[in-house]
Amino acid sequence: MLSAELLTQSYDYQLPEGFIAAAPVHPRDHARLLVYDRKSDTITHTTFKHLLNFVPKDCDIFLNDTRVIKARIFGSKKSGGKVELLFNKPIDAYRYAVLIRGKVKTGTELFFEGGLAATVTALCDDGSRVVSFKHEGKEIRFETLVSILDKIGHIPLPPYMQREDNKEDETDYQTLFAKHAGAVAAPTASLHFTPELFAALQAGHKTHKVTLHVGAGTFKPVETEQILDHPMHSEYFHISNEAAKVIQSKTPILAIGTTVTRTVEYFTRTKQQEGECNLFLNPHNPPQRVSYLLTNFHLPKSTLIMLVSAFIGREKTLQIYNEAIKEKYRFFSYGDAMLIL
Repeated sequence: MLSAELLTQSYDYQLPEGFIAAAPVHPRDHARLLVYDRKSDTITHTTFKHLLNFVPKDCDIFLNDTRVIKARIFGSKKSGGKVELLFNKPIDAYRYAVLIRGKVKTGTELFFEGGLAATVTALCDDGSRVVSFKHEGKEIRFETLVSILDKIGHIPLPPYMQREDNKEDETDYQTLFAKHAGAVAAPTASLHFTPELFAALQAGHKTHKVTLHVGAGTFKPVETEQILDHPMHSEYFHISNEAAKVIQSKTPILAIGTTVTRTVEYFTRTKQQEGECNLFLNPHNPPQRVSYLLTNFHLPKSTLIMLVSAFIGREKTLQIYNEAIKEKYRFFSYGDAMLIL
């Protein structure tokens, strides 16, 4: 008989209607914060602006400085049929992994605003497509593509928000320290910082940036019966020499978000400072280096709720999630936060 930790169904929970945050609270740090202390097995309910009252004094802070790109574009085929394309990530200099809503086959040409066109070069088993992009007839690299997407694209809000993006999302769905373009989803635990709170964090703690370009796979539910059979998505990451030194030291680390956690833990296991991170953290593969975690509340049966369970166990995770529902916390990307000490 398989242990519950290995069964995808064991990570399910019922979220009542109206609990998914479709927009953030303003100011950002007025979001609620649930603090779980593992040593005393206690929960504290507070607000994010009081975060620094709980962060251990001796820890360094790690953040993800990826920047969300306007990855969602609308266009048409030669036939006039409408298509929606979601950029996911570069494969090499001129080939890109994308998701396309609309029927396409190899060789299909797609046309977008601003002289941008794409040609489908491969159909992948996981439902994604490989395309090359041209602008005014010339093949383009990623840097050029990003600048065109900035003009014609839309912020790729998660599908569960069930609304179109608006002007506010251009700042709301971006961290204060977003720098390197490439993510199609925000590292959402960092969205709660105001400039004042972030300055206070930096004044009290050494902070380090890593880059992990969050891909569309972050929203892919686990569909296999057993969690370890799930084909984990991979995402590009980069760690500076300075950050790598801290990871290799004994300094306690607070990871701001699941993407930071995966990046730090991947380096801990592989000593790679750049490449594709496909680490799946779960109760059977717990963290080896990250001491504390700040994160949001995640979807049922997702790899992210399994990552939280890697820190505190599956039963405790579900118990805390049910407590958060009882206390009417807001869930998912624009929702409230949780600090695990």
